[in-house]
Amino acid sequence: MPILSPQRPARPLYQLFMSATLGMTLVGASLGLSACNKSPKTDNEPQAAQSTGETLELYNWSEYMPQEILDGFEAETGIKVNYTTYDSNEAMYAKLKLLNNSGQYDLVVPATYYIGKMSKEGLLQEIDKTKLSNFKNLDTTFINTKVDPDNKYSIPYLWGSTGLAINSETVDPASVNSWSDLWRPEFKGQVMMMNDMREVFAMALTTLGYSGNTTNPEEIKAAYDKLTTLMPNVKTFNSDAARMPYLEGETNVGMIWNGEAVMANDEGLTSLVYKYPTEGAVLWMDNFAIPKNAAHLDAAYKFIDYVLRPENAQLISQEIGYATPNKAAREQMPDEIKNNPAIYPDAATIAKAEFQEDVGDTALRVYQQYWDKLKANR
Repeated sequence: MPILSPQRPARPLYQLFMSATLGMTLVGASLGLSACNKSPKTDNEPQAAQSTGETLELYNWSEYMPQEILDGFEAETGIKVNYTTYDSNEAMYAKLKLLNNSGQYDLVVPATYYIGKMSKEGLLQEIDKTKLSNFKNLDTTFINTKVDPDNKYSIPYLWGSTGLAINSETVDPASVNSWSDLWRPEFKGQVMMMNDMREVFAMALTTLGYSGNTTNPEEIKAAYDKLTTLMPNVKTFNSDAARMPYLEGETNVGMIWNGEAVMANDEGLTSLVYKYPTEGAVLWMDNFAIPKNAAHLDAAYKFIDYVLRPENAQLISQEIGYATPNKAAREQMPDEIKNNPAIYPDAATIAKAEFQEDVGDTALRVYQQYWDKLKANR
């Protein structure tokens, strides 16, 4: 499978990833936020730009943009960034639909499979790539995909994977290799699930031998039926800060995004192991998109182009913990990062994985119906 037939999402701080046996163990060495320890400005350093009084309204996932990037952009341009967050594609989409293109947001960061849906519904405006001098830095693998030919509505931001998390202090990582292992009776009340409808259903569908992108109502119902048998094991659903249930000892095994696993390592839970499940991981990519009636277009383009600079894309990737689609940024990364399969999966892992795709409104309604029922009856 080419590295980009679409996906889903994300979020989170990291540093060095290290491969280990028993799957991929992610151990992060603390980076520290340089934004928190800035040296005093010298006379030779450039002065911050005068405030323009303009504000960029950025609607993004939680913990998905380093403060250093926001501060640097404001210092350079004089444009303040107002950062508000969501915890799922569905929440972001519902908010934009509710606002009915009011122009409240200038930039959003949906998963690839939502780009097609939102553009078809008139929620996004076309991207003027002539305003993005750094678009050339993106790896051609991640642009001009079938869901958004010629990147008419989206600009790649970060990509990553969803796999298994195991706290090795309480659970032997060698004993958990499959999504199906989460159903084991000894994990009653210990499992963490992403609060993401498509990812949870994709996980269940793959255990049944179906595609995570199925549009077959019978297969979706079969996944729902199987998920109902998992509910006694599920302690919580969390996509806002998926590492926290593990950090707080609330859960010991379950789903997680790779970057969140690293953030947990960085914050002290070095026993948390990340593994690609034997059925295949979920791979995803998140993208910048401009809502139809964005009020501050110039600011939106300036911010995207700022993020596309190699040094900024590198900082984002290394601090948040996900792979960058920015080829120029990856080329200047340390070898232990850019060549690490836990961050950049090898061909065999990609071949077993599945990118999420737009399943269409009819199937999406079926998923939503069963998701609501699953959450209501747990």
